[in-house]
Amino acid sequence: MNEKIRVLIVDDSLLFRKVLIDNLSKNPNIEVIGYAIDAFDAEKKIPLLKPDVVTVDVEMPRLNGIDFVKKLLPIYAVPVILVSSLNLNVFEALSAGAVDFVRKPDMTTGNSSSTFLNTLMSKIFIASRAKIKVPQTAPVVPKNTLNSGRPFSLNAYNTVIGIGASTGGTEATLQVLKNLPADTPGIVVTQHMPEGFTKMYADRLNRLCQMNVKEAQSGDIIERGQVLIAPGDLQMKVVRVGSRYSVSCYSGEKVSGHRPSVDVLFQSIADTAGPNSVGIIMTGMGRDGADGLLSMKKKGAFTIGQDAESCVVYGMPMVAYNIGAVVTQTSCANISNVLLKHLYSL
Repeated sequence: MNEKIRVLIVDDSLLFRKVLIDNLSKNPNIEVIGYAIDAFDAEKKIPLLKPDVVTVDVEMPRLNGIDFVKKLLPIYAVPVILVSSLNLNVFEALSAGAVDFVRKPDMTTGNSSSTFLNTLMSKIFIASRAKIKVPQTAPVVPKNTLNSGRPFSLNAYNTVIGIGASTGGTEATLQVLKNLPADTPGIVVTQHMPEGFTKMYADRLNRLCQMNVKEAQSGDIIERGQVLIAPGDLQMKVVRVGSRYSVSCYSGEKVSGHRPSVDVLFQSIADTAGPNSVGIIMTGMGRDGADGLLSMKKKGAFTIGQDAESCVVYGMPMVAYNIGAVVTQTSCANISNVLLKHLYSL
């Protein structure tokens, strides 16, 4: 990198600000250009300092981080990373255009603090390259022209659909799932997300989608009308049980730098379902999922990659496309249509 990433820290805690400033400043690729003690202070400083990335504490007095993001991004589109305790409202900020979030640690635990700081630095690097997706005042939801209400064939219902995503994926996955009918064949999802948040994320999707969505547990059957979300900090793979498919969630090593890993999920689908499967790789930094998607394609699966224009970070789908793992590449808004067209053709 030729230039350092200019970071503004927004946090009302003097102690936590000092921890962030002292540790982020040690990274040769990051320059902490200032701090704000609350949202109103940040509102004044952001236009003056012009940071590349802003970290925002979710729990702040007067105006919390969620409402601040909603107010800020339509006016000043800067990558925002939320620093949050276990808070459901973090997903509201992601839907408003925040790039990502990191779970605030218990600062009395050295290992927890170290993991948090390393994760935050990694996310600052990714956010500095992200596209900011600010929702329109009245978003236009694309209609599913292929959802005619007719039932899928038995072949379609025997299909396992896998989705993998990282940065920007919480909203991208929602955009795909909310346009699928209630009886869509079973879907398994790996989204890079901390422990605890995956349950809240699944519950949120369950409220917004026609399909039933839940955080996966070992032994859950993959069946029509249900979406299973890989639990944070566990690997999830698809296993065969007689003529049906289920999931196994376990505490394994990180794969491709992640737990849960998209590669683990996709490779297991390739091994168990082979041609009776669909793989969808979406926005995110790095290459997690690319090799697994290639394995799926080689076994006869239909594979879809999100295109560059609609990605927050065109990393994982780009690598998958470049190594020949993607059968068709399309926008996030059109993925559900491409998927349904394939399912109705089976």
